[in-house]
Amino acid sequence: MEKYNIAPTDIGRLEVGTETLIDKSKSVKSTLCQLFNEHGNFDLEGVDNINACYGGTAALLNTLSWVESSAWDGRYGIVVCGDIAVYEDGPARPTGGCAAVAMLIGRDAPIVVGPVRASHMEDAYDFYKPRLDSEYPTVFGHESNVCYLRALDGCYHRFTHKFEHAARGHRFHLGEVDHVVLHSPYNKLVKKSGARMLYNDFVRYPDLPIFKGHEKTLEAFAKLLPEKTYENRDLEKVFTELARPMYKNKVQSSVLLPQELGNSYTASMYTGLLSLICSWHKPQVDANGEPVDTNALAHGKKVLMFSFGSGLAATMFTLKVAGDTSHIAEASELELRLKERIQRTPEEFSSTLADRETKYGKFDWTPSSSTEELFPGTFYLGNVRMLVSLSIFLLPGGGGGGGRANWRAFVCVFVQVDGDRGGGGEMCVALFSHHPPFVVARRLQMRFVARCAVCSGGAEETIFMLGWRDRARLGGT
Repeated sequence: MEKYNIAPTDIGRLEVGTETLIDKSKSVKSTLCQLFNEHGNFDLEGVDNINACYGGTAALLNTLSWVESSAWDGRYGIVVCGDIAVYEDGPARPTGGCAAVAMLIGRDAPIVVGPVRASHMEDAYDFYKPRLDSEYPTVFGHESNVCYLRALDGCYHRFTHKFEHAARGHRFHLGEVDHVVLHSPYNKLVKKSGARMLYNDFVRYPDLPIFKGHEKTLEAFAKLLPEKTYENRDLEKVFTELARPMYKNKVQSSVLLPQELGNSYTASMYTGLLSLICSWHKPQVDANGEPVDTNALAHGKKVLMFSFGSGLAATMFTLKVAGDTSHIAEASELELRLKERIQRTPEEFSSTLADRETKYGKFDWTPSSSTEELFPGTFYLGNVRMLVSLSIFLLPGGGGGGGRANWRAFVCVFVQVDGDRGGGGEMCVALFSHHPPFVVARRLQMRFVARCAVCSGGAEETIFMLGWRDRARLGGT
């Protein structure tokens, strides 16, 4: 909202896709409402969507339906998808990562969602989280890869039929799109997926130009049943080689962030989309050394999207560039933000996860790690309490320009009210200030006192007086 100068009151729907839960009942979306409630906006439809890596796409489709419906009130929708992807010690751990993506949804957008889409849904146990005492998933890697490819086949098959029906017989194949963005658990699976879609094109249209000159090699695969080929290494090898130019031209520009960040579950495909948008607007010069209008080059491009979540749910749809997307690339500052990261060793990573394991599901603790190396504008965990779950603080320095603009402090402080009238209880006091964050230091009868949480030895100051009957009216205080 800060990067694109969107007022919090201009948002009418806020929907989240995630499998990284803070509670089994309370939604992550409701936590994000703090950012809107302080501006008087409580009218925000939508909650969380959960199905492994697919929740972000479910949130997107719901929000699109809202904008297209009679219930739309003219305001924007925001879709947030993000996860922390961590695995127990073993071969899956290096694929983990984390990211969050927010998308603004409304009319007359520069990127338009196409009218045709197709889904594949079935009951599978390839990746799931049955243990409530651990955030690590149970993963069957080989089965999950087969589920992914089976869902890809199902979506691509249905999408092509729907497209061709709408286009009155015009054939659809990979040559009809400029780019393909795929959910990316790891890059090798993305390469396999491009080859798999090319195989699907061969099954339907073996006369396409891309197959000319390879008839003898491909003859062995012409009569195979597609559902029997998921473990056919010869087929995979041949079509991976055939798909190499296609991967370079249509897919490679979307894999920057998925490769740099690792798997980010619900955010994965959308970090790929952002990578693609930024690739369109890298400075270019023509043969005469003159700057190229990158907006003109990007305009009209068609992108095929494939979203997958284990368990399983998958959808394929298209995007088309209908306007200026350069401001998205400029605001994201991808290269700068990637360069500002601090490298750590695998041993440090494993040690951090081992410490995290000791705290998962526990209450009444405060993180011991330093905030000195966090980026300006970072929200970070302040503490976890039994009755109110957790508090989240914000470092100075947030705002547009990659977190380097003027900042506004935000603190959520949990206060113990100790029994003046019929027993104790917890309440949440939200403090909004243009000064460093304040936290409650002590309570004098019904007067709450704060001290500065940033400067050591900060002066205490009374921040408000509270009557017992006023406890329900703290929102917006």
